[in-house]
Amino acid sequence: MTAMSRREFTKTVALGSGAAGLLVAGAARLAANPLGLPIGSQVWPVRSMLRDFPAFVKRMAEIGVTRLELCSPIGYGAEFASLANGSEVKRIMADEGLKAESSHFTLGELRQSQQKSIEWAKEIGITQMITASLGEGNGGDHPTLDQVKKAADEYNRIAAVAAKAGLQQGLHNEGFELSFVEGQRTYDRLFDLLDPQLVKFQFQMSTITAGLVAADYFQKFPGRFFSMHLQDVDMRAPAASQAGASPPRRRERHPQVALGQGSIDWVKTFNAAKIGGVRNYFVEQTWELTRQSVAYLKTLNV
Repeated sequence: MTAMSRREFTKTVALGSGAAGLLVAGAARLAANPLGLPIGSQVWPVRSMLRDFPAFVKRMAEIGVTRLELCSPIGYGAEFASLANGSEVKRIMADEGLKAESSHFTLGELRQSQQKSIEWAKEIGITQMITASLGEGNGGDHPTLDQVKKAADEYNRIAAVAAKAGLQQGLHNEGFELSFVEGQRTYDRLFDLLDPQLVKFQFQMSTITAGLVAADYFQKFPGRFFSMHLQDVDMRAPAASQAGASPPRRRERHPQVALGQGSIDWVKTFNAAKIGGVRNYFVEQTWELTRQSVAYLKTLNV
C-alpha cells in the first residue's frame, strides 16, 4: 500500500446459488494457491466499498479471497469507520470464512496511541502491524543519514512494544524508503538499522517502477520479509508524465495491470519469497483488477 497511491488513488462474480453454488465456491477456495497460502486482499484501493462492510466481505469471499489486510480506522480516519468495532469486524468476516491477520497503521497513531491500536488489532486477531513509511517527520522523501538513523531507532522502539504484546511490527517501502542517502538507497540502509527480530518487511511489487525487484531483495535479505503487496506493472507501456516532480517521486509510472498480464515474473517471485520468509500476500488493486488477479493466482502453482 503506497503513500503515493493513497494520494493518487484512483460485477460481482456470481458463483451460483443453493447447494450447487456452495460446492462451486468451496472448490474455488480449495484451488491451488501460490506457496499454499490463502489469497489475500488489501482494502485500501477498494475502501469506497467498505461503507457496507458485510456486503464487501461477501463479495471478496465470492471471488476466492480468504484474508483481508485492513487499515486502522484510528489512523486512517472516516473512510475506515466501518472497521472501528474490532469484535464486530471479526464476526462479519468469520460469517464468510475470512480472517484478517494483518493491518496498516499510520506512524502518527503508533507514536500517539500505540496501545489503543494494539487493542483494536487484538480484537480482530491481527498479528502483523505494518507502517507504510517512516518518512513522517523524518525528512520525507529527502532524508539525511541522521534522519534515517533516527527513524530506525524510533521504529525499533515501537516494534519492541508491539513484540511485548505478541505482535510483529512490519515496514512497507514508500517515498522515504525509495530515496537515496549518500549514494545508497534508504531502503537498503534500513535492513542494517532495523532489528531483524523486531521488524519484518512487506514488499510492494509496484516499486519495480523505481528499480526494486522483489525476487532480488528476497534473495539478498533472506528471512527479513513476511508479506507482499501484489500488483503487476506493464513496463513496456508508456509511463505517465511526472512533470515537475522531484526525485524520488520522479520515477516512471507505468500502468498497473492484473497479475500475469504485466512484466513481473510471478513464478520467480514466489519461489524467491520462500527464501525471503514471506508468510502472506495481499492483492492491492482496484476491484476489477483484484477480480482478475485473484483468478490468476488460483492458476499459479509454485
